[in-house]
Amino acid sequence: MTTLAGGRVIGLVVPEAADIVPAEAALMYPGLQFTAKGIALQSLSAAGYDEAIERVVPAAQSLAWRGVAAIMVVGTSLTFYRGAAFNQTLIDRLVLATGLPCSTMSAALVQGLEEMNVRRLAVVTAYSDNVNGLLTGFLTESGYDVRSLRSASVANRVGEAARTSEDDILHTGITAFQEAGDAEGILIVCGGLMTLGVTSRLEQRCGVPVVSSMPAALRTAAVIAGTSPPPLAGCGMLLGQAASSHHD
Repeated sequence: MTTLAGGRVIGLVVPEAADIVPAEAALMYPGLQFTAKGIALQSLSAAGYDEAIERVVPAAQSLAWRGVAAIMVVGTSLTFYRGAAFNQTLIDRLVLATGLPCSTMSAALVQGLEEMNVRRLAVVTAYSDNVNGLLTGFLTESGYDVRSLRSASVANRVGEAARTSEDDILHTGITAFQEAGDAEGILIVCGGLMTLGVTSRLEQRCGVPVVSSMPAALRTAAVIAGTSPPPLAGCGMLLGQAASSHHD
């Protein structure tokens, strides 16, 4: 196992109650080591996020005490639900509390969209209408034009989205892209959706880049930790190119 300088690892604040490192971490970057701290998010709703959000900074501090090199907050809706300014304020709070490079899954999505140079979006989620509305607000505030939005499934609790099949994600993405009319890219939002195996298929069908929550977040986490994550073949346009060194 190749770790970072001094044997440090990449810290992930995760929505689960248990300290579970997402499976995609080892699939994408087997040469890097990750560690996680869970915050026990109870429901994918504004009330659930309000109850859990104050555990994020203490979880990050716990990871910092373990000597991690950088911290990524996994959980897209947890970081977009109060809007773009709140997401940036959360990042600033994390940096101040830990003294480490920090980012969030929502910030990583925006970074990925910037790298792909897309503004008009077809969006796929695993959220309820209420959470989809919060997402649309965040994306609009961040300068994006949501031309269409469809849920591949509706997850009400952490872990439920992982049951959504790749075919369901693919077909929902194609439908959203067709409905959008002139989307420049497809955005898949929800860290629980397993997208590594479907991204290239969706790009080939629609001819535009696909940016999705977990791959974008892990890529950003590797970069802010001071590594140069290698391009990954077969995982879509974003992961297939060298990672930018400019991240919040």
